[in-house]
Amino acid sequence: MTFQELKDLLLKYNSFVITTHVNPDADALGSEIAMYHILQNYNKNVRIINYSNIPENLLFMGEGINIEKYNSDTHDIVIKEVDVVLFVDLNTVSRTKGMEVPIRESKSIKICIDHHEYPENFTENMYINTKSCSTGEIIYNFIKETNICLVDLNIANVLYAAIMTDTGSFRYDRTTSHTHRIIAEFLDLGVVPYKLHDLIYDNSSYGKTKLLGEVLSNLQINDSKNVCYMVITSEMLKRLNVEESEVDGFVNYNLSIKGILVGILFLELEDGFKVSIRSKGIIPVNLLAKEYGGGGHINASGIRFVNQKMNDFIAEIVYKAENYINKYME
Repeated sequence: MTFQELKDLLLKYNSFVITTHVNPDADALGSEIAMYHILQNYNKNVRIINYSNIPENLLFMGEGINIEKYNSDTHDIVIKEVDVVLFVDLNTVSRTKGMEVPIRESKSIKICIDHHEYPENFTENMYINTKSCSTGEIIYNFIKETNICLVDLNIANVLYAAIMTDTGSFRYDRTTSHTHRIIAEFLDLGVVPYKLHDLIYDNSSYGKTKLLGEVLSNLQINDSKNVCYMVITSEMLKRLNVEESEVDGFVNYNLSIKGILVGILFLELEDGFKVSIRSKGIIPVNLLAKEYGGGGHINASGIRFVNQKMNDFIAEIVYKAENYINKYME
């Protein structure tokens, strides 16, 4: 699907549900909110419905907008009757978790805008650009190429948050000169970088900070000293009153250690566990994640295991990570 075809679809229909993946990050929320503003400019009937609550540090992004938490009793009929379900920052319907069944049963037009690899072929209306640093960057490019609306400060703020976080504060390899030119335009519109950075990264709960200290004091390194991993149990989350969404950035601390090429976070949940994997250079951890039904980018991927015991997989995944290093660093 081209940008022009996307614009034509958006202007053709009147009612929209915008959604994204479970535990939305700033790229997911920023992309949703930017698309919400675009559609509101044309007086469309638009609702943002997500499976998960907004993480506390990102609540500011949704101020003034009713971002609804999915409830099957009230939302299944909406999803089934709406003209369009618009997906941003995901390309696999299962990542909407409990919303998956009503979405698949819905006869609505489905549109997907994303930058992740290995998309599920669930609709013909997909705009996927795996070279983009973020879905937020794609939406900016869409606005500029089609002139569907002006980029105002509301859109600039949420897309800045989307791009800044998904580039690791502009240090990941998909950060380009084009990315920086976009950011320069946002600053000219009045975006204040230090304020957004402070809101996103410097408003941690006491429990989260305590958990980080506990996790860092128990880091594990494999015998080859090129894989570092951390383990967070459900007991730790409960004891310190920390939400799952609060620990997403912890995995990056693994890569701050000299010589470490792959960092892994194992997070135990009520119904299974989650694995976040990061790598340096050309080591494709998305292929490792894919072995277990996960996915993501070459240097940042994840897996979610349902009704499985975390301890049964830790050694195996660390071993496979070392094998990927040996294979791709030859």
